[in-house]
Amino acid sequence: MSNGSDLGWSAEGGVPTITDVATAASVSVRTVSRVINNSPKVNAETRIAVQRIIGEMDFTPSARAQALASGKSRLIGVIQGDENAHVLGRVQHGIAQACAPSGHELLVHPTSLSGDALIDNIRAFIRRSRVDGLIVLSPTSEDPTLAAIIRQLRVPVVALASCPIDGFAAMLISRDRDGGGAVGAHLADLGHRRIAVITGPSVRLSSLERLNGLRDELTRRNIVLDPDLIIEGDYIFDSGHSAAEQLLSQPIPPTAIFACNDLMAAAVLKVASSRGVDVPSQLSVVGFDGTDLATMLTPALTTVHRPIADIARRATDVLLTMIGAGPADRSTPLHEFFDLTFTPRESTAPPGWSADV
Repeated sequence: MSNGSDLGWSAEGGVPTITDVATAASVSVRTVSRVINNSPKVNAETRIAVQRIIGEMDFTPSARAQALASGKSRLIGVIQGDENAHVLGRVQHGIAQACAPSGHELLVHPTSLSGDALIDNIRAFIRRSRVDGLIVLSPTSEDPTLAAIIRQLRVPVVALASCPIDGFAAMLISRDRDGGGAVGAHLADLGHRRIAVITGPSVRLSSLERLNGLRDELTRRNIVLDPDLIIEGDYIFDSGHSAAEQLLSQPIPPTAIFACNDLMAAAVLKVASSRGVDVPSQLSVVGFDGTDLATMLTPALTTVHRPIADIARRATDVLLTMIGAGPADRSTPLHEFFDLTFTPRESTAPPGWSADV
C-alpha cells in the first residue's frame, strides 16, 4: 500500500484532511464527502478511486463533519435518574458496546428532577445536544408526561422500565414482579414465615412490582406479610442500614429480609454482622439486581439477576433501527419482556431461631 507520498501528501505533514484526499483524487471536497456518506450521486469509478486513496492515506473522516453532512449528530442520549453505580455501569457498558459499530457516541444526561422541572430539563437537553435518539431509564421513564413531550420533539426513543408505561411506542421491560415472586417461593420453601421487606421508594414502579410479586407468591401459599415488617427504603445503602436496624431491633426479629436491591441488602449484612446475627443460620438475606456487588459480599448474596447489560444492548439496537427508519415506522408498538434469574448463594438457609408466627 502506498504511504501517501506519491499522492502529494506525507505522513510527516500531520493527519490527512478531507482536502488532502480531494487533492490527491483530483475531485472536489464535496465529492469526497459524498463518497464518505454513501451518496448515490457519485459514479462507481470515482467512488472506487476515492475509497482507494482514503485507504492509502489512512484518512478518518471527522465525526462532526459527517454529522453536518448527514444532518445527524451520531449521538445517542441516555436519560438516567438512578444513582446506583452498580446498575448504571452495566447499562452504559451495554449501550456503548452496541453503539460502537454504528459510529454513534454515548451522551449521558443525569437528572434527579421531577414534574415540570424534569420536562423542561429534558426538552432543553434534546434541543441543545441534537441527539439522534434517546434511551430513557427508570425511574425517569415513569413520568406520565415525558413520552408525549419527546414525541412532540420528533426524537426516536426507547424506554426501560419494570412494567409497560403509556405513551412509549418502544419499551423494554424487565419482569420484576416475577423476580419478587421467585424470592417469595425460595424463602417459603426454606420454611420462612416471618419475612421482612425493605422496599424501594413507594413511588417507583420497580419497588411496587417487586413487593407485589413477593406478596402474591406468599399469599398463594397462605403466608401473610406483616405490615410492621415492611419498611420503605430508597435503594441506597444508608436507607437499607436504617431499615435493618429497625427490623433487627424488634422483640421478635424476622428470620428473613428481602431487600429490594443489592445495595440495601449489603447494608443488611453489615447491620447483622455488627449485631452478632449470623447470616444465614439466624437470618436469611436476599437482594435484587444481581450486580457485581452480590459476589463481593460475605456471605455471597442470594439475589435476583436482571440482565441489565443485555437489556441495554437490545435497547440500543432497537433505537438505531428506529433512527434509520422513517417517522411512521417509529410509532409501531414494540414491547419486549426480559426474564430474570433467581440466583441462590450463601446468604439464605432454613430459619435458625424460633419465632411466633
